[in-house]
Amino acid sequence: MITLEINNQTSVKRLFQKKTLLQLAEKIIQGEGIEEAVEVSLLFCDDAFMEELNHQYRNLEATTDVLSFPQGTPPRPVERRMLGDIVISMDVVEERCKGRRDDMRKEICLLFCHGMLHLLGHDHENDKKRRIMQEKQAWYLGVPFDAGWLS
Repeated sequence: MITLEINNQTSVKRLFQKKTLLQLAEKIIQGEGIEEAVEVSLLFCDDAFMEELNHQYRNLEATTDVLSFPQGTPPRPVERRMLGDIVISMDVVEERCKGRRDDMRKEICLLFCHGMLHLLGHDHENDKKRRIMQEKQAWYLGVPFDAGWLS
């Protein structure tokens, strides 16, 4: 079971359905073999906020599409484990998709899936790991392999 807390701090409204993202999160959690109750926080922000985060946590002076902040395993059993936070820049999504709302919805799902996999310990630091992550994203999103990676 997963709890998904969503905070949209942007002017872009009515673009995503929590139900859709929750179903995707549940599919990922099950597919990755997580049996405990977990919680994920999702924040939609603008480029200015994302650039601040990117500078603070990655020492980069630029925006990015998605950042993930895993919380790690708690030292003692808890009712629901906090997996972490995912932050998505709606400015990047809007620009990348040229404002086409259907494409933006798909991009949000892709970025959310990407963030979830990071929270669960996956990365793309080399070609082998990138391929694994891309395969997982394509499978969870139900898209061809080539569509399972970030634009």
